[in-house]
Amino acid sequence: MVQRGAERGRPDGLDAVVVGAGPNGLVAAVTLAEAGWRVLLVEAAGRPGGGLRTEELTLPGFRHDVCATVLPLALASPALRGYGEADGVRWAHPAVPLAHPLDAGPAALLRRDLATTAAGLGGTGWRRLFGPLVAAGPRLADGVLSLLDLPPAAPLALAGYGAAGAWPATWLARAALRGDRARALFGGLAAHSMLDLGRPITAGYGLLLGVLAHQVGWPVAVGGSATVADALVARLRALGGELVTDHPVTRLADLPPARAVLLDLTPKQVLRIAGDALPAGYRAALSRYRYGPGVFKVDWALDGPVPWRDPAVGAAGTVHLGGTLAEVTAAERAVARGRHPDRPFVLFVQATVADPTRAPAGKHTGWAYCHVPLGSTVDLTGAIEDQVERFAPGFRDRVLARHVMGPAALEAHNANEVGGDIGGGSADLRQLLARPVLSRRPWATPLPGVYLCSAATPPGAGAHGMSGHHAATLALRQADQPGPGRPGG
Repeated sequence: MVQRGAERGRPDGLDAVVVGAGPNGLVAAVTLAEAGWRVLLVEAAGRPGGGLRTEELTLPGFRHDVCATVLPLALASPALRGYGEADGVRWAHPAVPLAHPLDAGPAALLRRDLATTAAGLGGTGWRRLFGPLVAAGPRLADGVLSLLDLPPAAPLALAGYGAAGAWPATWLARAALRGDRARALFGGLAAHSMLDLGRPITAGYGLLLGVLAHQVGWPVAVGGSATVADALVARLRALGGELVTDHPVTRLADLPPARAVLLDLTPKQVLRIAGDALPAGYRAALSRYRYGPGVFKVDWALDGPVPWRDPAVGAAGTVHLGGTLAEVTAAERAVARGRHPDRPFVLFVQATVADPTRAPAGKHTGWAYCHVPLGSTVDLTGAIEDQVERFAPGFRDRVLARHVMGPAALEAHNANEVGGDIGGGSADLRQLLARPVLSRRPWATPLPGVYLCSAATPPGAGAHGMSGHHAATLALRQADQPGPGRPGG
């Protein structure tokens, strides 16, 4: 059982216990504490952060983000965009948010400025597709991140986004864009969905990420993504909240009595700790929850900048390596069908382009991952580095050290990354609507006072904290209803 600090002198216990200190658990805890609740946050790992953790994975002085590095959703999220230098968070923007090199000709570049991007792609399709959505301003992201709110934020902009975003990315790219460069650029954006790009709603992922690049950029946090988690922890403690690390929760009944329990856990972990306390129907629904593909990740300590064939790629914080739209589509379709593509679509991040503090002077860091079938045990280091070499000949000569994490290692580091799924569950149309179950209040469980706040609830994957915000807001609204006493007991 968690032992709270006796110096607090609160014999009546707590108002809330939050299990899991990832971005959503941290935001949930802060949201409750800001409402005056006494909050205990419990984390299984030795440090908080979940997907916002930074470690010296390769060599001393080289700081690598274990999961999330590029954080546009943090700047767009109502729950996180207020954090800045006063909280110890400094944002650094690369000159180019995203580059997508091809074998022939110049790379496709996604720049902050919409007009410059469209001109560089040699046509008007990009401006026509993205212009109205970018013009909608921050309320579009507000609406997407709070899709179940009524009335919706920016309903007209949301309607336009939904009308285009509901299509498969392959269809929208070919219908709205001209030329290999523009189509490949959009395909790489949509591939963040970790879905077959021929499936419905994959266009929506590409549209949202492109809009964010134009509206807020694709920044990194100076010093590493852990600084964002540190800011949230500091805020929680300033409000009187407590954090306990190195404390796995194995049974819901072992938690201290509280008015509410919020679980930053995916259905697999919820089933494990809640056991028979959950009604049979809800247990069955959680057991049917589907996880998406996993990822295979490599971090590098580099002796110098990446030797990109197209020098313009050197200014980009993120680089998509996969070739044409057809190649990216084939790679993602193979993964969706349980296969390992010979040429995987690779997401490459060179954070030191924007934040040189992450490596010793003159040195650089890089990381990349590709999508793999859930729970894959295949070593993709060679395939990933081959894709980098394809567009940056001589890359391997710059490698001082590498650190490899396959799906099993990722799950061992963060239990929510089941089978290497960093998104908390498949994000196809079915699980967009039923995440983890079909409900107007999917954050609530059938157990009174027990809520889910992980990426397995709306709005899903990403370092935005909004799943935690929504769950905490619901808990506060229901606070006057009969409490759980000792949930699961």
